[in-house]
Amino acid sequence: MRFAFVASETNVAQQARRKFVDRYGDVPPEQADVIIALGGDGFMLRTLHAYRALPAPVYGMKLGRVGFLMNKHRLDELEERIARAHAAALYPLEMRTIDGNGDVLHALAFNEVSLLRQSNQAAHLEVKLNDAVKLPNLVCDGVLISTPAGSTAYNLSAHGPILPLDANVLALTPISPFRPRRWRGAILPHRTLVTLRVLDPGKRPVSATADYREVRDIREVQIRQSEGQGVRLLFDPEHNLEQRILDEQFAQD
Repeated sequence: MRFAFVASETNVAQQARRKFVDRYGDVPPEQADVIIALGGDGFMLRTLHAYRALPAPVYGMKLGRVGFLMNKHRLDELEERIARAHAAALYPLEMRTIDGNGDVLHALAFNEVSLLRQSNQAAHLEVKLNDAVKLPNLVCDGVLISTPAGSTAYNLSAHGPILPLDANVLALTPISPFRPRRWRGAILPHRTLVTLRVLDPGKRPVSATADYREVRDIREVQIRQSEGQGVRLLFDPEHNLEQRILDEQFAQD
């Protein structure tokens, strides 16, 4: 089995990579059967973006502060762990933004697309689902659209719902909503096209971020789930992603 080992820039991750390479060898990601990512969830997201076009699945090991998408770090028995691993398919969100100059930018997000106010003024957003305006004016600090895999991250911190991995839905979650007061978000079919229009971009500027890529001073954002750009993550059977998402709904801390 051919492995490609990639690691975050931290000393502990780089040291671990050297030990793995000495034990198992190393090939370029383009030649690998499995890509081994050493770091935290942030590094895993960057790995997925960097190698999403390759057929090799990604198996992560936690060597960072957050490791929801990672397995436990252990040097021994790597081939046996890979052979027993369960695969989870992740499909990113496609973000299309238009900024104040009329420039269009496309980006992908495996966790979420988030819109945030850039100033002390609350954002005013029109929320459209497919061809229907559902909220003419959402007054808030921001709003996010989350995948099931990302529903336990920023979405959960914003009091959004945790989504089962195979539910074929997305979470639309407001961040500190002021109007409408009782609106707390929605669960959407995964094929929904979400269009968010900034109503007062001059006075109330808004930025949009897909995972870690930010676009400032936007006028409009369209978000939909990608159907053809999925990636495969591998998880140890006792820590598979579906079970982790289920367990997160009963977390006590």
